[in-house]
Amino acid sequence: MSDARKNLVYEKKTVYEKAGEKIVAKAYEYAKGYVNFLDAAKTEREAVCEGVKLAEAAGYRPYTFGDPIKAGDKLYYNNRGKNIFLFRIGTEDINNGIRITAAHIDSPRLDLKQVPLYEDNGMCFLKTHYYGGIRKYQWLAMPLALHGVVVKQDGEVLDVVIGERDEDPVMYITDLLPHLAAAYNEKPLGKAVTGEQLNILVGSRPLADEDKDAVKLGVLQYLYDTYGITEEDFLSAELSIVPAGKARDVGFDRSMISGYGHDDRVCAYPSITAMIDADEKVHTTMCLLVDKEETGSDGVTGMQSSLITDLITEIAKALGGNEATVRANSKCLSSDVTAIYDPTFPDVYEYRNSALLGCGVGMCKFTGSRGKGGTSDASAELVAWVRRCLNEAGVVWQTCELGKIDVGGGGTVAKFMANHNIDTVDLGVGVLSMHAPYELISKVDLYESYRAFKAFYAF
Repeated sequence: MSDARKNLVYEKKTVYEKAGEKIVAKAYEYAKGYVNFLDAAKTEREAVCEGVKLAEAAGYRPYTFGDPIKAGDKLYYNNRGKNIFLFRIGTEDINNGIRITAAHIDSPRLDLKQVPLYEDNGMCFLKTHYYGGIRKYQWLAMPLALHGVVVKQDGEVLDVVIGERDEDPVMYITDLLPHLAAAYNEKPLGKAVTGEQLNILVGSRPLADEDKDAVKLGVLQYLYDTYGITEEDFLSAELSIVPAGKARDVGFDRSMISGYGHDDRVCAYPSITAMIDADEKVHTTMCLLVDKEETGSDGVTGMQSSLITDLITEIAKALGGNEATVRANSKCLSSDVTAIYDPTFPDVYEYRNSALLGCGVGMCKFTGSRGKGGTSDASAELVAWVRRCLNEAGVVWQTCELGKIDVGGGGTVAKFMANHNIDTVDLGVGVLSMHAPYELISKVDLYESYRAFKAFYAF
């Protein structure tokens, strides 16, 4: 390679080329912990439980508004069991700002309706309402599991997981046989299956001595005998249908991982583990694992709630800082996934500005759609700062966009952080088959995101 090419030309290279075998070996080892996290955290509630375990094992303790805060404290705030905020108080002046990463822990799925159970022609079904952006046809004719909580009238909380153990039954959505599907085959892919057709088959055995809705009663009897649940208890339940089974290595070289919920737990896990491992003592650091990103970040557990500013206000007040100054001097990595260039579907990507598999963590200066709608568009100054941080740490990274300009697009929590006057840019792992029941990521991209977040906290 000539000096001119080496010094002047920007070229994306893989982690294998740039980082070497030692980093690759560490990436494969790090992926084992991530796979365990992914299998244990198929809902945002489960992800918070896993996050609390990681935090408490590292010496973090629960925080309640009004508690004293001082340098050296390692604290976490559990918001309604659906998001978690870790923060470690540094020794420097809090007015210098906070280093923040923000990932989301909700993923596209099917939620049960409040009155879900019905019988039709000797089969019992559960009605669902899909959550987030799914391609409905992908959820048919595959093993599914039920995860969530039922809160009884007296306040008792029942955790429910059915379909993950080998001895469990699984859930199922029927599909139409090809022999009778000629008319359906003529429909556009996005309209061939409707939301109201995503009904979960859960039983076909009638309860003895019943002549009406006997199969439904049989299912209700099972739920009552096993969990003490009646049909009315569905009214105060949060139950979700997710793919059953575990994440698996992909490829003869085991270089990739397929699993449910990479978007965005593939960024949540490196965010929290990097913060714990960095154990930064000078800068104040914060890791946000939030809910509701897939539906617009609304609600008390979404990124648009006032919780982030409330916490920053409490920290600033406790340490003698000015909350507006703290926000203005803070920096945030919106740690969300991006799309990997897929050569099977090249017509929707712009190759030069797409993330490539195995080329490290991806930085998106802006997200949104078409004319940059719905984005905060990070400043050149912030991008240069992050660029210097990553390069000095030897992190393998790349820039990217989410497909061709007029094809579509997507958003992240970056704009909501930026609305609080916090400089924010997206940095995360590239994903193939995003929003499918089983998505795909590269182990080395996962590990480079961990190295990136760890460098950011301490830079």
